[in-house]
Formats: sequence, C-alpha cells, structure tokens
Amino acid sequence: MTAALHVVTLITPDGAYGGPVRVAFNQTRQLRADGHRAVVAGAVRGYRTIPTVLDGVPVRLAKARNVIPVLGFSGLLAPAMWVWMVRNRRTFDVVHVHLARDLITLPAALIALILGKRLIVQTHGMIADSDHPIAPVLDRVLVRPILRRAAAVLYLTEAERAALLRVQPAAAVQHLPNGVPGYEAAATARNDRAIGDDVEVLYLARLQARKRPVLFVRAATRLLGQGRAARFTLIGPDEGEGSAVRDAISRSGAAPDALTWEGALPPERTTARMAEASVYVLPSVAEPFPMAVLEAMSVGLPVVITESCGLAEAVRASGSGVVVDESEEALVEAIQTLITDRGLRERMSAAALRTAAEVFSMAAVARELLAVYTGVRPDTRPEDRQPA
Repeated sequence: MTAALHVVTLITPDGAYGGPVRVAFNQTRQLRADGHRAVVAGAVRGYRTIPTVLDGVPVRLAKARNVIPVLGFSGLLAPAMWVWMVRNRRTFDVVHVHLARDLITLPAALIALILGKRLIVQTHGMIADSDHPIAPVLDRVLVRPILRRAAAVLYLTEAERAALLRVQPAAAVQHLPNGVPGYEAAATARNDRAIGDDVEVLYLARLQARKRPVLFVRAATRLLGQGRAARFTLIGPDEGEGSAVRDAISRSGAAPDALTWEGALPPERTTARMAEASVYVLPSVAEPFPMAVLEAMSVGLPVVITESCGLAEAVRASGSGVVVDESEEALVEAIQTLITDRGLRERMSAAALRTAAEVFSMAAVARELLAVYTGVRPDTRPEDRQPA
C-alpha cells in the first residue's frame, strides 16, 4: 500500500485555481478507492471553517497569506502547511506536488526532498516559457533544482515536455494524461432538454483572458441576432474578465434568459450542471489539457475547442466535438452547426461518452500513477532524460 501526499496551490469554494486542483482530487479519490492512503494538502481561503474533507477526499489545509498581491496566486504563502508536512512526515512516503512557479508548491517540493521522500511533480503546463521578471529567479533558485532531483516530472503534451526540458534538461520527464471519473449518474440524468431541441450552449470555466469568455459572448450575440433558438450560459469565477463579460452581455441586446453569466459553482457541482446543457464550448488558446473538457465529454456533451488545445487531436479523431481555429468566425460556425443539427449532437454525445470512458479512464490513469510512485515504470522513452 502506498501513502501519498498531494500538494496543490490553493483550494477555494468556487474552484478558483481550476484544473490542477481537480486533477489532484481525482487522482487522490481513485488511489483511495484502490486501497491506498492519499490526502491533499494546500492553501485555503474562502471557507468560514477550514474543511478536513472535500468531495469525499481528506484534506489538510492551511490559511493562505497573500504576501505579494501583485503576483496573484504566485504571491501566496501557507507556512502552516509546511509545518504540517514536517510534523507528519511519517504518514506519507510519496509527495506528489502539482507544481507551479509559486511560493506554496515550490517550498513544499523542497521540503519533500529535504525529508528524503520520493518526489513526483506534475506541472499541468504551468512551468512553461515565461517572460515574467520573477520567473528566471525562481527557476534558478528553486525550479531547476527541484526538477533535477524529482523522481519523475509528469507532463501532459509534447509542448509541455519540450518546455520542461528547456528549463531543466536533466528532468526525468514521463507522460501521464489527465483522467476523468465515470460520471454515470450525471450522464444518465441528462434530460430531454439536454439532447432535444431546447439547446443550451455552455461555457463553464474561469473567466480569464486566455480562456476568452468575451469571445463566447460575442459568438452568442451573433447567433442570437440571427434568430438561432438556443440559450447561452457562462459559469465560472471571475479571474479578470468578469467586467468585460458583463459589459458584453449588456451590449448584446439579448433577452435576459438567452445570454447569462450565472457566477461560480463549487467544483463538486459542475458535472451535474454540465449534464443539463447540450453543447460545451471552451474557446481557450494554448490550453494544455483542460479537465473541464474531459468532464463535459464524460457526461455526453459535444465539445467545441480550438486547435491549440491539448485535447484537439483526441476530440477530432473520436468525433466527440468540433475543433476550430482561433477566429470568431470559426467559433460561430461550429456552434451554429451543433445548434441546428440534432442528429450530429447525438452522435457526438455518444462519441464523447465512449472516449471519456475508454481513453481517459481515471482507473487506468491511477494504475499508471501508482507505477510512477513505486518506481517500477520506466521513463517514457530513452531520450526523455538528458544530461544536465
């Protein structure tokens, strides 16, 4: 039996930190279901009482301290979490850090190395090339040494692998896809509205510039202006684009129930909400491997994503949705096709369910992850580990 500690940057009621936290919870839940011990640690804010269990997963959370506000998530500290790691070091033998250039996960990885634990890091595309002035300093002092000494550095896409090896050529990089649990209940509960003629097009993600929620609103405005019978809904926390989204909705001239932003949802409620929709749209650029897209597919939603999304090839090959370029015209055309062609929606829905279950099963990912933890899985390929 393996005892694993997962470390994430920040946990909030509205899921503000997005995919990396979702991945950590999925992995931890599956490991526990397979008979292993696993817990998630990280910084926390937004709860009246700090929880000890979230979505069925035990958590050890420390209050986030915003010491450098201008850096956003990267400027948070959680010293109480580091103290907890040291005091409880005998309760885990593997530390799996969902690593970013921040002052929570980087120190946690360093502590794991000092404690002599087997360190696994998973970067979720967050250790990419950066022009931020603090990046070279963090890379030199913390990121490169951690990547060099980690037992495995998990990547999602070839682009991420290349970026990691530019930062640290000696990193022991290994491929691990994101997985998605089987949401059979939510998929079964999809009602006639979801697959019928009353069409809802859903954007469920953080309202962040890279995810382009305003483009979703512009596309919705054009389609509604053409008389398309559909409702367009945005759900997610404001990460800088909230005001622009509100302004775009108010200028759209759409009926109040035709184009709305419903705010954020707790992460444990998002898949059930997805199951109420008809089509999922994520117009992000350079999205490494979005969990929201996998979750949408797992409840049978056809998806619309861009060419630069890490899931583009899988979606196109499986027929689980439509892959478009980054233009507004392409997005409008794809959504229009899915709104007007019920048969296509139903075929893509079936393909999405099948692909999520067969290709991105959480159980299969957990088996790969356990092999990484125990050190029995070889590097993905001989050239993955390069000399320093």
